[in-house]
Amino acid sequence: MSVVYAVVLAMLVTGSAMVLWRLMKGPTTLDRIAALDVFVVLIVAAAAVYAAIYTDGTNIPLLAAVALIALVGSATAARLVEQWERHR
Repeated sequence: MSVVYAVVLAMLVTGSAMVLWRLMKGPTTLDRIAALDVFVVLIVAAAAVYAAIYTDGTNIPLLAAVALIALVGSATAARLVEQWERHR
């Protein structure tokens, strides 16, 4: 089972590297917001893998709360950017 965990963590690290590249390179603000949202989801997934490795489910409510805050934050930021672009 440790091979599965290693493969999943390697995929998460690879995805995080690509998302960080998009976050730095993104041509528009909306690209950066989407990249930041995906990065938060990857962090939540990595914490879930950590919980699975150590069979510790005490941080599951925290993961749900962080994911919900990230969703609300990215939706709000996208709406603000859209309104800001309209007023330009």
